[in-house]
Amino acid sequence: MTNRQDWLAEQFETHRDHLRSVAYRMLGSLSDADDAVQASWLNLSRADTSAVENIGGWMTTIVARVCLDMLRSRKARREDQFAVSDEIKSGEDGTDPEREAQLADSVGLALLVVLDMLAPDERLAFVLHDVFDLPFEEIAPIVGRTSTTARQLASRARRRVRGAATVSSTELNQQRELVTAFLTAARAGDFNALLTVLDPDVMLRSDAVLTPSGGPLEVRGAERVAKMYARSGGVQAIRPALVNGMVGLVVAPRGKLMLVVNLTFKDGKIAVIDASSDPERLRQTTLAILDD
Repeated sequence: MTNRQDWLAEQFETHRDHLRSVAYRMLGSLSDADDAVQASWLNLSRADTSAVENIGGWMTTIVARVCLDMLRSRKARREDQFAVSDEIKSGEDGTDPEREAQLADSVGLALLVVLDMLAPDERLAFVLHDVFDLPFEEIAPIVGRTSTTARQLASRARRRVRGAATVSSTELNQQRELVTAFLTAARAGDFNALLTVLDPDVMLRSDAVLTPSGGPLEVRGAERVAKMYARSGGVQAIRPALVNGMVGLVVAPRGKLMLVVNLTFKDGKIAVIDASSDPERLRQTTLAILDD
């Protein structure tokens, strides 16, 4: 190995965490991100870097190109984007499920879900510019567009990521506080705290996809619903998001949407909990992140 190659390998290791971070936000999967970083190293090790002035920026460009190719390939051959594979459930891809969950939480599960719904070029433009501050002049060659078009791609993605609430900011904040209290109580198994946030006549509905019997489920009354959530371990995986313009909930292992919960509010309480895993309903749901 030449001195130049030794230097390049050292630079790659120095930037590895950054490159993995870029790839993870692009791909939403730790195993895919690691594959993209490894593929980037193969490209880098074979390239002539003698004229490269900003090695970190150049490496970012390389990993972004690899991720874009992977996203386009994934979009072309994707089966059902809402199906939860055995790999996701069991971690058989060789990744650590706990580490993956921690990483997803640090990025934001709702953000990963919304990013997964963007076109590959939109996702790349948004991630590189809004998350990693790359100028559009550097993004444009990666997507094969002009800098103006790259800016438009990021802008379009940004609108979808941020979404638009259908209620006032005051009402939205009230909904967020209520949903946060609901999740805190459910995760603690606190039956009495759940009763304080549920309307006395609250209705819980879930579609046939979620029930073992294969039929829809309907439960009415605060005590019955509170008992269900107080003993439900699955609530740990639920995260808040903007669902159809209002505060709702999603379950999205590794950023892959599995379940959406639409909530209806009445007099400062949760009046309807409508859960669905039906692929068609999920496709028709408008999701966005909740700003901090």
